[in-house]
Amino acid sequence: MRKAIDAFFGLLELLVVLSLVAMVIMVFGNVVLRYGFNSGITVSDEMSRYCFIWLTYIGAMIAMRERAHLGVDTLVKHLPLAGKKVCLFTSEALMLLCNGLFILGTWKMHELQVTNVSPVVGISMIWIYGVGYVVGGVMALFNVEVLLRLVTGRLREEELVQVVESEDLPHSELPGGEGLVEEGARP
Repeated sequence: MRKAIDAFFGLLELLVVLSLVAMVIMVFGNVVLRYGFNSGITVSDEMSRYCFIWLTYIGAMIAMRERAHLGVDTLVKHLPLAGKKVCLFTSEALMLLCNGLFILGTWKMHELQVTNVSPVVGISMIWIYGVGYVVGGVMALFNVEVLLRLVTGRLREEELVQVVESEDLPHSELPGGEGLVEEGARP
């Protein structure tokens, strides 16, 4: 199961890269065509916006897995164990509710988006805004998994504070931190 999840998120990371590359090519190419040749590709403006929408939502799913979303842990990390558990339960339950609302909102707008066609590309807008199903579902699964582990007591105490700051990581785990500063040395 772990390999399937890793493969899924590997695919998502590839989609983020492809979306970003496509956006850069389309926008830069259009700028060159407009200023250099007094022409342009109309489809590239619309498609770059759609790539940005998907890039944002896919990035949110990846950040959820890596626990990289912003958070404030000033109060929570000073609470006793029971307080940390209550805060984590409340936080995850509220996020689960928001993900449920996100899926419900996408569902309620589904019929309108299926019949709504993009002006230039001519595709159904559900291909753009239907990402709400994927994002809401994937993030809700993460919330349910954390809640189940919390309720069954399988969550370690250090996992109760879901915010991971760069100061909390050993220097070797920071991006680009390998070999820059020796262990115990001050920069």
